[in-house]
Amino acid sequence: MSVDTSPEGTAAGRQGTFAIGIPLLIGSVVLIACLFGIYTRPADFLATLWPANAILLAMFIRIPGAARPAGWVFAAIGFMAADLMTGSSPVMTLVLTAANLFGVGVGYAVHLWHPDRIRALKEPVSVLWLAFIAAAAAASAGLFGMLANPLLFQRSIATGWSFWFATEFVNYVTILPVLLSAPPLATLAERWKTSRLSIRGPDILPVLAVIAAGGAASLIGGAGSVAFPVPALLWCAIVYPIFPTAALTLISGVWTLAAVSTGLVGSQFVPDNEVDLVSIRLGISLVALAPIMLACVMQSRNELLARLHYMAMHDPLTGARNRDSFRAAAQLALDKDRDGTFALMMVDLDHFKAVNDRFGHAAGDRALAWFGEHARGCLRPGDILGRMGGEEFAILVPGCDQQGAAGLAERLRAVISAPIPMENGASLVVTASIGLLTIRPGDGRSIDELLPEADKLLYAAKEKGRNRVETGGGATA
Repeated sequence: MSVDTSPEGTAAGRQGTFAIGIPLLIGSVVLIACLFGIYTRPADFLATLWPANAILLAMFIRIPGAARPAGWVFAAIGFMAADLMTGSSPVMTLVLTAANLFGVGVGYAVHLWHPDRIRALKEPVSVLWLAFIAAAAAASAGLFGMLANPLLFQRSIATGWSFWFATEFVNYVTILPVLLSAPPLATLAERWKTSRLSIRGPDILPVLAVIAAGGAASLIGGAGSVAFPVPALLWCAIVYPIFPTAALTLISGVWTLAAVSTGLVGSQFVPDNEVDLVSIRLGISLVALAPIMLACVMQSRNELLARLHYMAMHDPLTGARNRDSFRAAAQLALDKDRDGTFALMMVDLDHFKAVNDRFGHAAGDRALAWFGEHARGCLRPGDILGRMGGEEFAILVPGCDQQGAAGLAERLRAVISAPIPMENGASLVVTASIGLLTIRPGDGRSIDELLPEADKLLYAAKEKGRNRVETGGGATA
């Protein structure tokens, strides 16, 4: 017996595992979700919470290749198995399975019009598309409801569509945002670890407000109680990212659905009153959309502010900090570790004016961008690079003694001296002079006092022939 260990055989094995594993996962998840929904179903009504369809649609959207025929087949098996296991008749099982798959299929087809916007869920228009997908999927399932309502529940065709639509719509708009905005499990675990370390008292106030709103709804009751969580959920949308907001909105929506079904909230909405149930489920759906859309708006705003802040603090050509930003960041680093050892470098590209005059400003810009890119490659995350003006740069390196700083400066000089490829196929060689000042622990001087000293060392390097490192300061580890 031989085992195929070739790359082709390994790839084929992975594809085979994927082809079997993903459909099995889909079928298993659908089965579990269906059983959960069935056991929350009021007598002679659709389930209070039916997560299977929204989960299936989310898996088809997020998992590449999940919507292949095998995925649909195993999903159908999961739907039918759940109904048959819980005593549904074959006719009822077929009708309900067809309704579920048809609704999911329409939702998936609509998502294909703008798949990136739906997957990302990072802009307000994404929420509108999500609502449109939910409405299309729910309306499609409602067509089966027109048939199933008199056949399965002995109720009128007229109310069949509206009741199925409202039921499906509330499930889609509460569950889909959570699953589409959820980060990968590894990322989620890492964020959970870091958030536990940095969590502050005010950070949990929106969550407490949601809990308090639910409690107030239970105590006060009445038709308006279903709207009590709205201000708290909007607060969550302002404070938290999309995923936590969506999760809290889902929890609030599920609690409201369960409370209405049991009479805990809004006891006038009794289970045998279809009009009231349709109204309350549509109301919960619209309540769920508002915080998700606001969270998207806040995320877009925060990302825009972050980009504007970056642009205000950095040189667009080299990616280095601008002069004011460098001075502020460097001073902050010095203040945080007064007993630490630092290295401060002033770097100047040699004969840069001649480069501009001979090869043009485009070549000069290319040399500056090359320096910025490759200098950052030599530095650690905590090191600070700034463009002080023209072809002059400054670098502050925390926790670096004289020997380590000298080695870093030589690496920088060597990287800068490497041929720079130009767009026309030619190459350009630019050298640099570096003034290196090592700062002793407890020095106490500000960055504005240290920069002129490093600048003197830079000019000394130029006077001694350029393309060299001139060292001063003499800090020891």
